[in-house]
Amino acid sequence: MIFLGIDCGTQSTKVIALDDQTGEILAHASKAYGLIEGLPPGHLEQHPRDWSEAMDESITKVVAQLGARRGEIAGIGVSGQQHGFVALDAAGQVIRPAKLWCDTSTVAQCDEIRARFGGTAELIKLLGNDMLPGFTAPKILWLKQNEPDNFRKLDQVLLPHDYLNFYLTGNYTMEYGDASGSALMDVRTRTWCRPVVDFIDASLAAKLPPLRSSQKAAGVLKKELATKWGLKDDVIVSAGGGDNMMGAIGTGNARAGCVTASLGTSGTIYAYSEKPVIDPEGEIAAFCDSTDAWLPLLCTMNVTVATELVGKLLAMDHAAMDQAVRSVPAGAEGLLFLPYLNGERTPNLPNGSGVLHGIAPHNFTPAHLARAVMEGATLGLAYGLQRLRALGIMPSEIRLTGGGSKSAVWRQLCADVFGCRVVTLKSSEGAALGGAIQTLALVRPEKTVAQWAESLAQPNEAEAVTPQSGGFDYTELLDKQTHLMRTLRAEKFL
Repeated sequence: MIFLGIDCGTQSTKVIALDDQTGEILAHASKAYGLIEGLPPGHLEQHPRDWSEAMDESITKVVAQLGARRGEIAGIGVSGQQHGFVALDAAGQVIRPAKLWCDTSTVAQCDEIRARFGGTAELIKLLGNDMLPGFTAPKILWLKQNEPDNFRKLDQVLLPHDYLNFYLTGNYTMEYGDASGSALMDVRTRTWCRPVVDFIDASLAAKLPPLRSSQKAAGVLKKELATKWGLKDDVIVSAGGGDNMMGAIGTGNARAGCVTASLGTSGTIYAYSEKPVIDPEGEIAAFCDSTDAWLPLLCTMNVTVATELVGKLLAMDHAAMDQAVRSVPAGAEGLLFLPYLNGERTPNLPNGSGVLHGIAPHNFTPAHLARAVMEGATLGLAYGLQRLRALGIMPSEIRLTGGGSKSAVWRQLCADVFGCRVVTLKSSEGAALGGAIQTLALVRPEKTVAQWAESLAQPNEAEAVTPQSGGFDYTELLDKQTHLMRTLRAEKFL
């Protein structure tokens, strides 16, 4: 049998076809799109139709590549960018563009919700999480306060992957994993948090889909789509999940001790847990995963975005950047970079900016800048790993994914900074692979999702690295970066 995995991200939607017998990716296709241009600072939006059109086109290409084997397609699983707010009217039509995970225009709404419930500590007691601009809940309040006509039309609240499931099946569904990133759900009980929901609006509860197990199908592919793509009429669409939840499955991160770190435009570091991991400081997101367990997670907004900007500034391609980083000692001889170019989610600095500290004649060179930026972005993730360890998550191995993981220099830097063995995956499509594996487990329940992930999400041992920092103490450098961040934040310079 063949299973399609779909990864709907901020930059593109990708589709892969997985052979359940061999684990081979038989076909793949993708289509890129962009953000809506011309919006005010902090407003980052996309048209949901861009996602559905990209998915439609990519599935069509994958099915064409499969040829006569298209009839073997038995299931589809969708991964979607988390937290986006898709607003539908009573006819199931999109009311306005979706506000995305990276939209930071809702700071005032976050403050209002916090104030109503007595601050961050009290919100964490209610939800398990703080109220952050990236989450879905403040976006809904923003719509109510800024676009009342659109809010009056609102009939269904969906997340991006839920919208694609609706497109595929006609059903409104929401599973525990992605819903846990909405800031509308108590992650401990996996139920809607009515005090927060009702504060946003008394009618909101009726506009939220019922919460469902992540191991329950979203439905069956609509007949018109099955006919259009030349598929059978009984293709299962799994619950799907957020990109981090699907990325966990697709990197084999479904057991204790395994941690995934993603070096993409943004960065994430997350782990599997059999019980909720609640951070009283609200820095680690207390998410559920998409296997009906939990996924404590840190998200940063500035990883490859920082290295790409510096590479462009210095006219360096990836190979030249790697060579520059390799030529400079660990610690960049005192040059330290705070990578908050797009603001930051963790630490919570929605209006933050980047900082270069420790500039001196001996380190004010292109190579030192390249190393400081790569180190700064990696230390941002290490900040989260340090917090995960404090909360009881002890990694035995870190599985690295995302564009930055293709760099041998960056892989070694991650091992040195994280103080842990690091390995990449044979498949670079973690989230799409996770979607395919999740629906495979529905159709072939002789193995659990975790067991299928263990066998199909294979590490690439040829790229495994262990810490070799040559005695340099990255823990001390992380402490310095953290102290600098907190000092500047306290003085309102960040």
